[in-house]
Amino acid sequence: MNKKLIALAVVGACVAPEAMAQTANPVTLYGRIYATFESVEAKGGTTPVGRRNRVADQASYLGVRGTEDLGGGLKAFFQLETGFPPDNTSASFATRNSAIGLQGGFGSILLGRWDTPMKVTQTAVDPWGDLTNGDITGAALDQGNFSRRENNSVQYWSPTMAGFAVRLQYTANEGKTGTVNPSVYGGSVTWSSGPVYVAYAYEKHKDVATSGTGAAATNLSEDGNSIAASYKFGDFKLSGNYGEYKRDRVATAADTRSQEKDTSYMVGIDWAFGKHVLLASIQHAEIDGTNQDCDMGSIGYRYDFSRRTFFIASYTKVDNNNGMNCNFGTNTLGAAGQNPEGVGLGVRHLF
Repeated sequence: MNKKLIALAVVGACVAPEAMAQTANPVTLYGRIYATFESVEAKGGTTPVGRRNRVADQASYLGVRGTEDLGGGLKAFFQLETGFPPDNTSASFATRNSAIGLQGGFGSILLGRWDTPMKVTQTAVDPWGDLTNGDITGAALDQGNFSRRENNSVQYWSPTMAGFAVRLQYTANEGKTGTVNPSVYGGSVTWSSGPVYVAYAYEKHKDVATSGTGAAATNLSEDGNSIAASYKFGDFKLSGNYGEYKRDRVATAADTRSQEKDTSYMVGIDWAFGKHVLLASIQHAEIDGTNQDCDMGSIGYRYDFSRRTFFIASYTKVDNNNGMNCNFGTNTLGAAGQNPEGVGLGVRHLF
């Protein structure tokens, strides 16, 4: 059955008949189902995690999107996207990129929940995208804090001019109290031309959860800078990302630092031979002024059955030193100081 007809049937159950009469602006149902069978373990620490098998969701989702032509080159658009794991029932509505906005010659303005500009630039150069065990996360690398999807946000996307594009983002200070005024803002500048992609992104968090406290605190903030780039030589793509992340701290007797700085980098490749694709990446993160760091290596093979469906096999190993807390990008395992490792086989399908 045509998926646009399915989407119309779904939306028709929730909206008035007169809204459904606008058939000139159809609604589209889309999604991704992606699951892996994995063998994982996390050595080290006081309580190592023994090897075990698991079926893991890799950020599957279901979405509905649509547009309306308002005339004069102006369009209204919306998207509602929900995480939809195929291996369990832990789904909530509109947990992913979901917003409403206007688009025209000026660019696009949207209101809702969306990936920050920094996350978009980092995902663009990551061979693994924003998912699978090949993508790293953790307190040290701070992808979890800075490569994020923001609620209650306003974003502006410029048109592309001579290869340049700008994104700006602001998160409303809805959590303001007498002592804290939390907000998030950031932006990115990208340039692409043929095989070249280059991006710079900045993000600042004011009165947010801070290292050493785990709770919002007055006049404590964190900010991040990220540079991402990729170059494609025919079917071979080389990519990289470098980031610096600083945050204020509440000093304690055990740790008198009032500020912490983390640095990280990633180098990756994506090499296609027809329908066969080799993937690999190395990543490193460290906390300046300490002996804490981590290294991560991932390698994978992908077979593209079509543009919508592929099979993938991958292996990932993370080494955390002196209590560092880096982990798999999705479906994390173990605790700080442990060394997650995993091999997996999976299938992804787009519709």
